[in-house]
Amino acid sequence: MITFIVSIVLLIAAYWLYSKFIDRMLGTDPGRKTPAVEHPDGVDYVPMKPWRIYLIQFLNIAGVGPIVGAIMGARFGTSSYLWIVLGTIFAGAVHDFIGGFISLRKNGSSLPEIHGHYLGNGVKVFMRIFTVVLMILVGAVFVSTPATLINNSFTPTWNIYLWVGVIFAYYLIATLLPIDKVIGKIYPVFGMLLLAMAVAIVVAFVIHGVPIPELWDQFANQHPQKESTPIFPMMFISIACGAISGFHATQSPLMARCMTNERQARPIFYGAMVTEGVVALIWAAAGAYFFHNKAALCEGVSGNGMVGVIANEWFTPVIATICILGVISAAVTTGDTALRSARLIVAEFMHVDQRPIGKRLVVATPIFLCSAALLVYSLSNQQGFDIIWRYFSWSNQLLATFTLWAVTVYLYWKQKPYIITLLPALFMTMVTGCFLFVAEKEGLGAYLPRPVGYAAGGLITLLALARFFQWTHPRDKMIERHRQRTKHLSFEEAAKKRGIDTINE
Repeated sequence: MITFIVSIVLLIAAYWLYSKFIDRMLGTDPGRKTPAVEHPDGVDYVPMKPWRIYLIQFLNIAGVGPIVGAIMGARFGTSSYLWIVLGTIFAGAVHDFIGGFISLRKNGSSLPEIHGHYLGNGVKVFMRIFTVVLMILVGAVFVSTPATLINNSFTPTWNIYLWVGVIFAYYLIATLLPIDKVIGKIYPVFGMLLLAMAVAIVVAFVIHGVPIPELWDQFANQHPQKESTPIFPMMFISIACGAISGFHATQSPLMARCMTNERQARPIFYGAMVTEGVVALIWAAAGAYFFHNKAALCEGVSGNGMVGVIANEWFTPVIATICILGVISAAVTTGDTALRSARLIVAEFMHVDQRPIGKRLVVATPIFLCSAALLVYSLSNQQGFDIIWRYFSWSNQLLATFTLWAVTVYLYWKQKPYIITLLPALFMTMVTGCFLFVAEKEGLGAYLPRPVGYAAGGLITLLALARFFQWTHPRDKMIERHRQRTKHLSFEEAAKKRGIDTINE
């Protein structure tokens, strides 16, 4: 319990200390008009109260990631605690805060537009496609998870596709209607339910006298297949949302379009991630206890299934049911905003006005069809969900890596202490790079010696660092070099072609 308490204290202290340093560094201005105040459109740019935005952001970014991902990470042992705490403080929350702040300053721009602005037009085009694909993956994963949980827990004799249809119908409604009509009303309720569920787990720790494993008890790799599943990079991929997540940066622009004051950025972006870190730590601690002390109950049980094992073992049937409903609501309220983000990204780069609902439907329909096709595959194939989850997890962390590089370039150009994001960017580059060459099922690890895989990941990291020094050339020199190569373009045209604004932010 000592490690658990110290970890919670560190997360809370980071919000009150480290986030204030970042807030001062960014120079948040309470007198500056936000996008929601400057040009509300009644659909996506809708002013809302800060506490509502905070709870919506928390539920958007949380989902089942800090629950299922943290439980899967706990299979590796108590080293998962360390990554959740340090990753949240120095990587995930910083990533969310600065990425959300940039979107707030850039008229609520979607993530690919931010990538393009700081990493170039080629990256912007790639990230538009990559991000939409990731959102479709998220939509599929977060229909499959709640539909499976509902069917297994409450209606085992029903056809699961009935629940799939119900959830997809809700997703379409939430994606098309103005953000304050559905999301703004039900998310705060579900957000409080998710927090209450985490508190219930802590109460169970106390009531049952749970001997939560300490950091030094199980720090070495405890994974059942540890020979083929090393802690680095596999644990850092498994805990997909509990420490850092690229998906978060796709959700921040949704909230940047609803905020009424820049001072709200610190609690909404950094604060929501710290809250998610606390939730992830609680579930990781519960998972570590069960894997260590009740291995027979956990054998062959998936991350989703472990939620039911923990709830039914510690709680009365009524509270266990509420706990499972909390996980279901967390999954549902991630999938809808993922597909909403996909709609906005596609509409932004295709320049489709999203005020008419008919145009929203035109953009959303192919996105939903693609997500439905993946979902059918995951439900009809025994290993389908696991395959989609692995690709989602890796893609999610790769997106976080690109975002860290983008915000690092932003800080460099603004002459801010960019080292605070450069180090996490290098680390996550190493994680995602090594995964390709070390993972035996998902990558080339079955064919390459592990040292070769790590060396390949290190080489990718060095190449990314070299590329960073190209990205950080002064903007005017970058634009001028591009203009010289194209000759016929003006300075402003070259800047636009290169994906760089000449207007002071």
